[in-house]
Amino acid sequence: MNIVLIGMPGCGKSTVGVVLAKTTGLSFLDTDLLIQDREQLLLQQIIDAKGLSYFMKAEEEALCSVQCDNTVIATGGSAVYSEQAMRHLKSLGVVVYISLSLQEVEKRLNNLATRGVAGAADKSLAELYAERIPLYEQYADFIIPCDGISLTECMEKIRHQLRLTLL
Repeated sequence: MNIVLIGMPGCGKSTVGVVLAKTTGLSFLDTDLLIQDREQLLLQQIIDAKGLSYFMKAEEEALCSVQCDNTVIATGGSAVYSEQAMRHLKSLGVVVYISLSLQEVEKRLNNLATRGVAGAADKSLAELYAERIPLYEQYADFIIPCDGISLTECMEKIRHQLRLTLL
């Protein structure tokens, strides 16, 4: 069984994912790193050099190529734009949405222009947030609200929910 983490940039998918993998004995896969490895460019470089539509296609292809088991999979914040990719990820395991308020996301993101956030050049963070939240909710098997708590507490909430879900 895999655990697929989705959510806004800055919500802690990668950081929580590593700790979750360590504490559960699972492997860890960061799909942003998978994209960078496949393209031999940083995410922002892909967007700058090849455009947003190319990036979105590269992300979809990378996500649809994932084949693993017993892995925590941290996705990029824009993964939910691809219905095909999300169907594939849902077929691999349980999808966990790490939820944060817009205010908390704004506090955590200080490098939006260089972080490789899909759509950041054309839309405000508030617009991206409003656009993505319904998608995160649509694909999530469960939602973990993480405002005002540490990454460790977020990870513990995920583990607790997984125990309840998998009983």
